[in-house]
Amino acid sequence: MNKSIFHHLYKSFQFVVLAVIVTCLQSACKKDEAGAGPVITSVRNYAASPADTLVNTITTGQYVVLIGHNLRDAVQISFNGVPATINSVMFSDTSAAVLVPAVIPFPSVPAESLNTIRYVTTHGATTFTFSIAAPPPSITAISNENAHEGDSVYITGLNLFFVEKFTFAGTSVTQFKEASDGTSLGFVLPALTQGGPVTIATKSGTATTPFNVNDLKTGMLCNFDDINTFSWGANTENSSTDFPGNNGYYAVLQNDPLPAGDGNWWNGGRSINTNEVQWVPVDSLNVPADQYAVKFEINVPAAWTGTSMYVVKDYNFDYLARYEPWQAADGTVVPFTTKGWQTVTIPLSLLRSNDGKGSAAGSLTTLLGNNGSGAISIQTKNFTAAPSTSGLRAAVDNIRVVKIK
Repeated sequence: MNKSIFHHLYKSFQFVVLAVIVTCLQSACKKDEAGAGPVITSVRNYAASPADTLVNTITTGQYVVLIGHNLRDAVQISFNGVPATINSVMFSDTSAAVLVPAVIPFPSVPAESLNTIRYVTTHGATTFTFSIAAPPPSITAISNENAHEGDSVYITGLNLFFVEKFTFAGTSVTQFKEASDGTSLGFVLPALTQGGPVTIATKSGTATTPFNVNDLKTGMLCNFDDINTFSWGANTENSSTDFPGNNGYYAVLQNDPLPAGDGNWWNGGRSINTNEVQWVPVDSLNVPADQYAVKFEINVPAAWTGTSMYVVKDYNFDYLARYEPWQAADGTVVPFTTKGWQTVTIPLSLLRSNDGKGSAAGSLTTLLGNNGSGAISIQTKNFTAAPSTSGLRAAVDNIRVVKIK
């Protein structure tokens, strides 16, 4: 009897021990799995099904989904050694949606970092070999579209490296300097014989501006010379001493520091007002407003830190576009000057309600009317509740509206 009881107890003890061992092993396995390093197995296009297909090559500025295991708790994701911005909401254990950095300095990326995705979590790291290609170049701005021979000109954009051919208004430019990250290209302007677009061809593609440079005719509303629709307001001058590098006559906006909220733009020197001009061709009024822009050249020799310039049509203040180059993205004030003349580009989509801070017009017809024409004014105001921290003296020339997309 005692022997039978002992045998039963021994068997029960064995079962309990075995259960404990199994539980411990399972717990350990779970801990090991939870603490395992990341693994990437593939890359998918970031799109709704069925467009979320596997991809073989990715490029800068592209959203992708990394597929794998243990991808949660990421602390850094790098493409070609360049860290991407991490949004933890878009992560799970098996996938991670991430934006490839818009700027990758391909020429200076070490060979061992080329075509790699580096994924680091709190539990480990992995490097996944994958094709990362430089996309075609893009041009976002030109420092002075109507510069003179011998002037320094800078083009900004993306992927402006491995340049194979570069023309400015149809003239070949062979001497230039590329920024290492491909965001700019600088050169000394050669002699030009005509107007025309800017074209930059690289190993990965070609970019061409939809507008001309060295062109004082196309889309011109007022150049104060042979196209002179100027009506009243600021003084006009043609002095190369006050504003060197000018193209004939120009207008000079100027005012002393302004009291809080001072919008008396009609006071002497504070506005440029034209007669009626054609902003956009009638047959183009159906395109989005951001496809056209107001452009002009500006020359600001002394520090400008407060007064706002703005653009309106027909003295209608329902929509206006503010130009405040002294205001940084974080709201701080940075004194602004130019080194000679500089091109300003203001897409028509930036003509907005509520003193330029509200909504854009729903269409070009809403903004410009059925005929796409009217007077254009560039005026000054202190929009703030405090006195402006500086006055303004700026030459303005070559006011035009051109297609930018």
